[in-house]
This record gives sequence, C-alpha cells and structure tokens, in this order.
Amino acid sequence: MTKSILENRSVWLAAAALVVISVVTWQLTHRPVDKTHEQRPALPATEITKLAERDDLNVIFIVIDTLRSDRLGSYGYKRNTSPTLDALAAGGIRFANNLSQSSWTKASMASMWTGLYPTKTGVTRFDHVIPDEAVMPAEILSDAGFRSIGFYRNGWIAPTFGFQQGFEIYSNPPARPIPPQAKAAKPTLSQVGTDESTVAAAVEFLRVSRNDQKFFLYLHLMDVHEYVYDEESAIFGAGISDKYDSSILWTDGTLNAFFAYLAHWGLFDNTIVVVAADHGEAFRERGLEGHARALYRESTTTPWIITLPFRLDPAIVVQTQTENVDIWPTLFEILGIDAPTFTDGRSRVPEILAAAQGTALPDSDTSGFTHLDRHWGQRDKEPRPFVAVTDGSFRYVESPGANAELPTLEELFDRSTDPAELEDRLEAEPDRAEDLRAMAAERLADEPVWKEAPTRDIDEFELNQLRALGYSIP
Repeated sequence: MTKSILENRSVWLAAAALVVISVVTWQLTHRPVDKTHEQRPALPATEITKLAERDDLNVIFIVIDTLRSDRLGSYGYKRNTSPTLDALAAGGIRFANNLSQSSWTKASMASMWTGLYPTKTGVTRFDHVIPDEAVMPAEILSDAGFRSIGFYRNGWIAPTFGFQQGFEIYSNPPARPIPPQAKAAKPTLSQVGTDESTVAAAVEFLRVSRNDQKFFLYLHLMDVHEYVYDEESAIFGAGISDKYDSSILWTDGTLNAFFAYLAHWGLFDNTIVVVAADHGEAFRERGLEGHARALYRESTTTPWIITLPFRLDPAIVVQTQTENVDIWPTLFEILGIDAPTFTDGRSRVPEILAAAQGTALPDSDTSGFTHLDRHWGQRDKEPRPFVAVTDGSFRYVESPGANAELPTLEELFDRSTDPAELEDRLEAEPDRAEDLRAMAAERLADEPVWKEAPTRDIDEFELNQLRALGYSIP
C-alpha cells in the first residue's frame, strides 16, 4: 500500500475495519496465552543500557483505561484476571508502586504525555485543551524517525483537546457491530463499541507498514472502563466488582490476540511494549464508586509494565514509588533520545538497574502528587482542588468541601501497615502530616508552564457523547 493511500484516513481505516475483522474476532476468543515472546533469549539487565545504541527499535504504548494495578495477578491479585499481562511482567520490568496524576482521564493523560503535574499543565477542567506549545512524545519520536500512529476510543483525549500533536495518524476507529457474545455492566456499550475495533486498526497498520520504518504505536483501550466481558470471562461472580474483573480478563484476551500477531511477525525482537493506565476505579472501599471523584489509592494506583526486545531472567520489580509522569523520561533514556528538561517526571532507569542488583537507590525520589479539580465538569463553579501527596509509604489526602463554606478534610495513610489505606493516621503522625501538607501547598502554588490552558466550546452533541461514558457534566 502506498503512502498516499495510508494518508487517506477514511480509506485506511475502512481497510482496518474490514480486512482483518474476521481474523481478529476469531483470535479474541480466549485462547491459551500466547507465550512466543518467552522464547526470546534471556539477557542480563546490563543489556538495557545498550538499547540506546540500536536504531531499529519500535515502541508500542498501551493504555488500559480505568485499570487499577491491584486487580492484576502480577501485582498480587489472587484471581486469574490477567495471564497475558502477567506473562509480560514475568519477563520484563514491573513497577510495583506506580501512581497516576489524576483519577480523570483528560487531566491524567495530559500529565502522562507531558511529564508535568496537572498544576503545571493547567489541563484540569472539562473544556481545557493541551496547548500547541506542549512538547508531546509523538512529536519527539517523529523527529527521531519514528512513524507515530495512535488509536483511541475515549472522547476526553480526542484531537480537539490537543492530544493528536505529533501523530501522523490519530483516530478513533469506526465502531463495528458488537460481538454477540459481549456484554457490559455499563449501559454505554452500544454507543462506543469495543476494543476489537482498536486492535483491528492496529493489526492492519502493522500488516501494511511494519517493515517500512520504525514506529510508535499508541493504543488506548476502553473495555475495562465499560466493564465489557463475555461468558467465557464471566467467571468471577455477578457483582459489579466481579464484572470489572471479568472485563480485565476480556481485555487480557484481546491483548493476547494482539500479541500473537506481534509474535507471528517477529516484532517482539525489536519492539518495546509498555502497558500503563490513566487511573483506577473505586468499589465502595470508603463509600465511593467509579473514578473522577477522589484520589484514594483505589483510583490512582495503576500498573506500569515494560517488556524489552529480550527477556529478563529474573524479571525486574521496582519497588520505589513511581508516577505516570516518569514513564516517558524513562523510555526516552532507554531509547537514547533526549527528553524535555522541564518535566516533573524523571527517568527510572537507575532504579531499574539497582533493582536488577537487588538493591535500592538511597537517593531515589519517593514522592508523588495527584490532583483533581472537584468542579472539573461544572461550568459555572470555581475550581476546588482535591490533592494527594505520597512520600514513601505515606499518602496525605486533602479533600475540599463542595463549596467554600464547607471544611477541607485531611487524611493520612501508611500503606506499610495498612495496604488498603483505610486507617487514618493524621492524629497519630502530626509531623509527617505537616511535611506532606507543606508539599501539597507547594504543588498547588505551581504556575502552569504555558500560563493558562486554552479552552474551547463543546457543543451539546459532544457533551452527550462524553456523558455517555458515565461522566456527569451539567
């Protein structure tokens, strides 16, 4: 297929939807986990630093929307929700304590892409747009000779909000008929389709273009957000939390099919695969459900897994507190590409190499910051910042009242003695609380890098599409 045809997005996406649809549908039944990538040679962690010398590496970046890390087997979950992802982690790098920068997709993804906290991006409200001045990974990788292709299904990261910057193709694949076996615990499935469309588009891109030049392929998957599952994956129970687990297993099967294509084409030999999430999901651990409402661990503790073009044996587990803003600085160092210097994130390659030696860096940054404007979807209300600061095992949460007349709630948790972070230690640890309170105040005093995030008018049709995702926007 010629470049001119590839540049015609409507033609190209139609091919993506039609050419491989039957094959992908067949593959998405829950076959045994494809472990072809495990047959790659096992190399020591010292080989990681040599990757920067290669000029043939591809990057596949997969964001699984609404996936909390503690529901994956590789993160200690007892249910078998994630055999494919667990197999990747078993031969790669897993970050055991990773933190998203918000519990709402747009704010979280703006931080993930730019490496800046929400207070620095300024992208905290429903109508905010990433400014053109932002330097996005797709732009950096395109300048480094990568073809940058992105497929998404979440309207909060649409091109109209600035997320397309640097991508040659950045598109929401057209939804096709929903597989008859698919079900969902949320009512929006009929409106948004499933991730089969995203995978079909990705497979067709790779089929046509995998040998043309090195590529950066971004997939943003939504089936966990929608709790999509089928009878074969519905093995955990009938409760809403059970169905969430079933949707993880369904998505894990989708990725199993996708990875089977990578193995068939030999792409695991020269591709770095990264799996992350924008935020988690609450199941009434403290009376709250869903996300985009609070910043407790259940909605902000997310997976981060890296698989390299070779197998690590043993696998590396980084126990240090990390954040989504660290993802791209880390990948840029692995690839040998200069990263922007004005980020809040930092490369975690030193921690990776230390963990491979069974040690920890004594000077490793163990802090983290998350932010949510409580009024992000309220057109006529002033911002009410909800923040959480972590340092080591401690998390300090500052939750504002719904209006200025209501008090702010402060809480302090210590996961070293309370892994679920349900026991408030504020009164028992006043000095620690004061330190983290000061860190929160310092972050809230940050000025946006680009002064003020631009805004745009959103018509009622688009608002209804976003409401269909389950968000309340008056």
